[in-house]
Amino acid sequence: MKPAIFTYRRPATLHEALKLLEETGDEGKVIAGGQSLVPMMNMRLARPEYLVDINDLDDLRYIHPFEEGIDIGSLTRHDELERSAILRRLCPIVPTAAHFIGHYAIRQRGTIGGSMAHADPAAELPLLAVLLDATLTIASLDNTRSQTAREFFLSMYTTDLQPNEILTAVRFPVIPPDSGWSFKEFSRRAGDFALVSAACTMQLNSSGSVEQLHLALGGADLIPISVDASIASFIGERPDARWRQAVAKAALNDLEPMSDVHASTQDRLDWLALTVDQVLTQSSLRANVEIGEQASHTPEEEKL
Repeated sequence: MKPAIFTYRRPATLHEALKLLEETGDEGKVIAGGQSLVPMMNMRLARPEYLVDINDLDDLRYIHPFEEGIDIGSLTRHDELERSAILRRLCPIVPTAAHFIGHYAIRQRGTIGGSMAHADPAAELPLLAVLLDATLTIASLDNTRSQTAREFFLSMYTTDLQPNEILTAVRFPVIPPDSGWSFKEFSRRAGDFALVSAACTMQLNSSGSVEQLHLALGGADLIPISVDASIASFIGERPDARWRQAVAKAALNDLEPMSDVHASTQDRLDWLALTVDQVLTQSSLRANVEIGEQASHTPEEEKL
């Protein structure tokens, strides 16, 4: 199929783009990479009367580190996230997850802002935004506001972004160098949409017990969710196999993922249990490596 007729506009500045959205209201739609919007338009699932192309807004394409985090402009492409030396050093879970987004051609066009605004419940970047409690900057013609990712996602493909607003930046915190972290997803084939996903950060104390733990799930609900409250009681314990199984059980308790043509509810629960175990395992191993590098040890211990 082909899209319904629409009017195309390509503003040169953010102010001009916001003015167009103010004028077009509910009939206007922003396009950047177009990796989600264009297929929806072709299938007539989306029928905007006005398309506002923001690809000339180069001021929204950047990765800027600062003392406590990294600001990423909303027009930054997925492959730029994947290749960023800054992110690999300060927040390595982001480039790792970006590698799983579609195929290389898709990562060259898709943007972080588009992924956030599309709000697929199993998408990679919204999941990380929830895990790390990222802050989103949102602009309108008369105002600029900030909102946490955990407040931004409202339901499947639905966010708090208003028709006259543009998501301009995402701020991720720095992951401390002594933290373990991991991202995993389950899909039918490499490059397919994820059916479920999980992401974790973890810090251990000097005795090897869990000091901090954050866990988020994708494909478990209508939005990516943090399950930190459900697993808070497991902090202070050693992350062995028994602990991982107990954490996974607590994290998935009372969850009822949707059932569709791709997978049943039970399938998704089984895959979530697997991915949770994987991210907990990898996070604890990475955290242990950091502890080992900082602790004193003998040459004999290095051989073990």
